[in-house]
Amino acid sequence: MSSPSRPVTVLDKPAVLSGLFAVWRDIDELVGDLSDTDWQTPTPLPGWNVHDVVSHLIGTESMLQGVDTPEADIDVSTLEHVRNDIGVMNERWVRKLRTLSAAELLDMFRATTAERRQALSDLSNAQWNDVTFTPAGPDSYGRFMRVRTFDCWMHEHDIRDAVGAPASAGELVGPASDFALDEMAASMGFVVGKLGGAPDGSRVSFELTGPLGRTINVAVEGRAKVVDDFGDEDPTSTIQLDGLLFARLAGGRTSLEQHADEITYGGDQAVGRRIVEHLNYVI
Repeated sequence: MSSPSRPVTVLDKPAVLSGLFAVWRDIDELVGDLSDTDWQTPTPLPGWNVHDVVSHLIGTESMLQGVDTPEADIDVSTLEHVRNDIGVMNERWVRKLRTLSAAELLDMFRATTAERRQALSDLSNAQWNDVTFTPAGPDSYGRFMRVRTFDCWMHEHDIRDAVGAPASAGELVGPASDFALDEMAASMGFVVGKLGGAPDGSRVSFELTGPLGRTINVAVEGRAKVVDDFGDEDPTSTIQLDGLLFARLAGGRTSLEQHADEITYGGDQAVGRRIVEHLNYVI
């Protein structure tokens, strides 16, 4: 395909793959210890239980290996929680794999991710940096795999939320969470400027705390963009919250009302609050 108008994201292949492979390993270990009842527990994703989330992961990686999306027994586009064409494809995989037992599904997850590990490891650097379609628009295949790391990492925490097995501080720290947060940070210009409507001249800092602590700075200068810092200027709005909570709010996995007292605002609080109210940008 033709090159995108914006710069292509060039990422280190071994580093990104270390994150993606790590989150697959973590999910394998997490669900490997679940009871049959746990597999049927509803997750924060409407209409999906733990079994469905793992089915979705298998389906996406299978499609990336060239496997055709299965047909569904119903018109899945009529389901309330299916909101777009991507949701239709996801749901078709989920419904197809619901007939598998937990043990069969886990075996399929392991086989599918093993095949993907080999395929990704065999990619040349040229293929890794080649421009392709990604959920974030035309960009490098490496960017696509960072998006995959983010998606799988989010789904790990969907499962953890469902079965009451929150990650420890040690389990949160690692390449998977680093690249997941990197991917979310890349979308904060859109969140601050487009969704949150921060006025021109705004300088917004997300101050993430806890094991996932980092600062994400967004400057609005005509168009909002993520910056390393504001030079000699102070932020006009600050938003301080736990890093995992930031991720769950951005992914629409929890509501702001449940966590309003866990977020601190500084500077122009009205702008900060409006941004957080529109933080959920994930499809």
